[in-house]
Amino acid sequence: MAELSTIARPYAEALFSAATAKGAAEAWLPLLEAAAGAAAQPLFASVASDPRVTPAQIFDLIGTVVRGALPPELAAFLKLVIENGRLAALPEVASQFRRLKNNAEGTADCLIETAFALSDAQLNELVGRLARKFPLRLKPQVRLEPSLIGGVRVTVGDRVLDGSIQARLDAMRVQLTA
Repeated sequence: MAELSTIARPYAEALFSAATAKGAAEAWLPLLEAAAGAAAQPLFASVASDPRVTPAQIFDLIGTVVRGALPPELAAFLKLVIENGRLAALPEVASQFRRLKNNAEGTADCLIETAFALSDAQLNELVGRLARKFPLRLKPQVRLEPSLIGGVRVTVGDRVLDGSIQARLDAMRVQLTA
């Protein structure tokens, strides 16, 4: 079977093209991500793969999860994905859609994991330093991760900058056992 990213690419590109033409990429992204989140759940996947469940029932189930009126184009897209048996690729479609949207805007999602809460000044200073390293406008999202012990781990796209105490301890452990 082809990889999900290969399957998802044409779906994401077509949906992004339609969203861009409508000027609705920003509005469609949270709806798509909500539907993708539902599709990623094992229980949802088992219900969707049951041959007794019709595509219309699966679509209705996604509609209850999204909890909002889907634009007609997005609703048609989701019906197409369901009818083609590509529901498992929906999380990857949402991920690629987000990437396409960010590329078009010249932005990048920036996940900052820290052991302790950052003040606004600390966050602004960190984002300023990261902006010099990455040529894109960063959209930071901060997540507390106590297992890091101290420091921060930053993920921008597929790049990870790990300046955490836990990473340093892991590196020391490798050096000492080598």
